[in-house]
Amino acid sequence: METLEGNVERITYYNSETGYCVMRIVPNQLRLGKRDQLITVVGTMPELQPGEQVKIDGTWMNHPVHGLQFKSDTLVQLRPATLEGIRRYLGSGLIKGVGKRYAARIVDFFGMDTLDVLDNNPQRLLEVPGVGRKLMDKVAKAWVEQREIKRVMLFLQGHNINTALALRIYKTYGDDSLEIVQQDPYQMVRDVVGIGFITADKIARDMGLPAFAPTRIRAGLVYALNEATDDGHVFLPTQTLIEQAAEFLDVEAPLLENELTRLEDEGEIFLQDLPHPETQAPMQVVYHSVMYRSEKGAAERLRELLDAPKNRLDRLTRMNSDEWRHLIHSITSADGIRLTEQQSKAVQTALTSKCSILTGGPGTGKTTTLRTIIAVLQSTRHSFKLASPTGRAAKRLAEATGQPAQTIHRMLDYSPQDGFGYNRDNPLDTDIVVVDESSMIDLVLFYSLLRAIGPETHLLLVGDVDQLPSVGAGDVLRDLIRSHAFPTIRLDTVFRQAGDSLIIENAYRINQGQQPDTSNKSSDFFFFNEEDPPAAAELLVDVVCNRVPQRFGFDAMRDIQVLAPMYNGQIGVTALNNALQEKLNPPGRPVEKRIAGTLFRAGDKVMQTRNNYEKEVYNGDIGIVRSIDLVEHLLDVEIDGRLVTYDWLETPELVHAYAISVHKSQGAEYPVVIMPIMTQHFMMLQRNLLYTAVTRAKKMVVLVGSRKALAIAVKNNQVNQRWTALDWRLFN
Repeated sequence: METLEGNVERITYYNSETGYCVMRIVPNQLRLGKRDQLITVVGTMPELQPGEQVKIDGTWMNHPVHGLQFKSDTLVQLRPATLEGIRRYLGSGLIKGVGKRYAARIVDFFGMDTLDVLDNNPQRLLEVPGVGRKLMDKVAKAWVEQREIKRVMLFLQGHNINTALALRIYKTYGDDSLEIVQQDPYQMVRDVVGIGFITADKIARDMGLPAFAPTRIRAGLVYALNEATDDGHVFLPTQTLIEQAAEFLDVEAPLLENELTRLEDEGEIFLQDLPHPETQAPMQVVYHSVMYRSEKGAAERLRELLDAPKNRLDRLTRMNSDEWRHLIHSITSADGIRLTEQQSKAVQTALTSKCSILTGGPGTGKTTTLRTIIAVLQSTRHSFKLASPTGRAAKRLAEATGQPAQTIHRMLDYSPQDGFGYNRDNPLDTDIVVVDESSMIDLVLFYSLLRAIGPETHLLLVGDVDQLPSVGAGDVLRDLIRSHAFPTIRLDTVFRQAGDSLIIENAYRINQGQQPDTSNKSSDFFFFNEEDPPAAAELLVDVVCNRVPQRFGFDAMRDIQVLAPMYNGQIGVTALNNALQEKLNPPGRPVEKRIAGTLFRAGDKVMQTRNNYEKEVYNGDIGIVRSIDLVEHLLDVEIDGRLVTYDWLETPELVHAYAISVHKSQGAEYPVVIMPIMTQHFMMLQRNLLYTAVTRAKKMVVLVGSRKALAIAVKNNQVNQRWTALDWRLFN
């Protein structure tokens, strides 16, 4: 073991998840009399800035490719020991408002006392020529903030929490972060996106909390229930919850049962007896209180909707069959449209039933049917509102119908501070609400929607029930269809299939459990066979960056979207994003910055990962990084032609989007979809996932991977069963 001290010259690589870093440092003492040395240091360490002074204990090793390296065992951050080190440290983008020019000016004035001045007497910055009170206040505030962030990060990284999560914790709690984390680490599970029980529990156990502590057991039970919710379940059987929690908590079941009762007394969970969906035998289940209220409330609102004696489309509901035929014919003939009997029935059903469902695959005429429904409403002077669960889906709905469409949240006038503006006390003033892409609606959002629909208003749900279910908990569209409580029209005649197009044909083959045509004889559906994961990843990158753009003229950034079944692995979302960024937006761009462990470059393709109503950007929105301001700590992203500005503390909301998960693609369409399909994705190889990916493409699909994996996906029609009871509650 040796000790090495030096100045950080640059960070070559940093993995925010693991903390693994490759950096180059200038040693304080030259080894073996050499004067031009930069030493490569590797190992797990906190995120560092160029200019920082570090003391590292470790060992020398000879890498077969990269040569001599120093492998870090422990690292301590020191203050820069030279004037040049202080200049680089301050000018590295560390402090908001200070770039290289002001850093040099401040250091030239205060010299080696610079950091002491910033720590103890930042008002003295006013002595520096060109620094006014506004800049002084800004720098003083930013210096305190970054110092506190570093303090929090050092504590958290001691518990193996990566930089990105540490930044989220600080953004949530601010200067109270350390106090809150040390008092009740489990509070982070409730408050901080990305912090789970395992992370919080490690900190708690490190601080001496015993395994059988009631606070730990309650937190573990809630965590297990929340994990089930994240997997789409509305509740869990009590016995299942106890078994799962007992296993990872490593405590006896009776302790869990006692705390479960206490959680119910506190109102955090709800226990109820339900019939098992298969055997009908009674079983006790556990709901999170929010899920219980949402499921029970949704069923009650639907019953109210069905039982209401009046409706706002009363004139249409009283028309006879001949009147309907005449009305639909007069509207469609004017536009040269001929509806099938099935479509005509769907139009009539939507406008005469208080709640109805229109489903069908791509190309079956859902949009034409919907346009006709809107035309009937307009011709009879009835009002309507169109909405979708996501911004991308709402934009597509507006383009398809030629009518305004909104996200459900926007339609209901949602704000983070006040919740939904439209609710039971203030319902939407409209005759009918039409929701497209309804397979994406989770239970909590569906309940909020129903609360805003008056009992006299109609509701039409449109969607493809064979796609993936919602990312959030529940299986709303399937539950409603399964209940048989509402008329459901399923369109099954395919219209949209021109010439030798295989996208829709293969989508239907997949949906029916048949292998798709992978002969590569069409111009829009291709399969590249490669069994080896690293070789498949390399091939996929070549297809995205070279083959498809060069042969078909598609733009690799704008037109092509890679959809992957899983995040991890050699050909998962994370690895593909790294590889595609290096090819499509390589190093050497004018500006790049590693923020919270993620390397952003101007020109990067990125995706918003949560709804941000203040910025009016939503989960799944994709854009391009246009600029990075190293001085003001701002990042500008162009999304749908609009420039959205992020403070660096907000960038954990962004991820690279050269490749995204299939789940994240729901509600979107892309000119070209390229998808890896490998046996290492076994856990996610399901028919509805493959079907969803293929139906996202408008002009071309390219599958890269294993024929065996493709066969597994097509055969696997075991849709992950979600524990839900909305269909049962409609009648009980």
